[in-house]
Amino acid sequence: MIKNIPKLLWAFDCEWIPDTSVGRKVYNLQSDLSEQQVLEVMWKEGGATPENPQPFLKLIVSKIVSIAILSREATDNGDVKLELHSLPKEDEVLTEKEIIERFLNGIGKKQPQLVGFNSFDSDLPILLQRGLVNGITAPQFSKRPNKPWEGFDYFSKSSEAHLDIKNIIGTWGKGNPSLHELAVSSGIPGKLGTSGDQVLDLYKQGKINEIVAYNECDSITTYLVWLRMAYFSGLLDSKKYEREQETLEELLNYLISEGKTHLQVFLDKWRELKL
Repeated sequence: MIKNIPKLLWAFDCEWIPDTSVGRKVYNLQSDLSEQQVLEVMWKEGGATPENPQPFLKLIVSKIVSIAILSREATDNGDVKLELHSLPKEDEVLTEKEIIERFLNGIGKKQPQLVGFNSFDSDLPILLQRGLVNGITAPQFSKRPNKPWEGFDYFSKSSEAHLDIKNIIGTWGKGNPSLHELAVSSGIPGKLGTSGDQVLDLYKQGKINEIVAYNECDSITTYLVWLRMAYFSGLLDSKKYEREQETLEELLNYLISEGKTHLQVFLDKWRELKL
């Protein structure tokens, strides 16, 4: 299932919304149309129906508003260090270009293994497409080794640089579990009151911190699912598996004490599901 555990791993998740400025250009819309009118055109072009009035739009006409990372690093003494990072940070104002630049150049510099859910088909492609739209440069991230053993290749599905959980455990069509279904079935919190289809409304209301909070919880969920997969694969014994969960609980308690109160909901739900 999983070949090995790298020294540095980033369980990540991106959130995005329709980009009406690009929608105006792509669909050649008049400048006097309101934002809502542009959205309606974009959804129509995306195949809207009465049953599904707001369909999933092409990534190229979407805008990234948040990225969250649960970082796992094995220390020299054999311990595990966990950190939670988000772009933007609380009350920080970043453009989409800045979010993508920081994330991709951070990957290029630190060379972590990326872990996501449906990330080969969604998160990575939108980062690349919107990186092109925004005219960013990420040379270290983009560097591809001549041979597989000469380094990570974030563009290759056969490279250990990027692990997509859905690709490993998934099947075809309706048989595929969502991250929420997989997590909750495994005693791990999934969606906690917010879902992806609410991100646009939160953005319109200026509630960026709430989007980031939702994003952070998804990255933690992704990490916990990966952790269970590592245990399933025999790469962690029972003692190390339990200790790593304790390390995460310690991190969550610390972050809650520092003001990330939304993580208390996650922690409470996790304890409930474990019982």
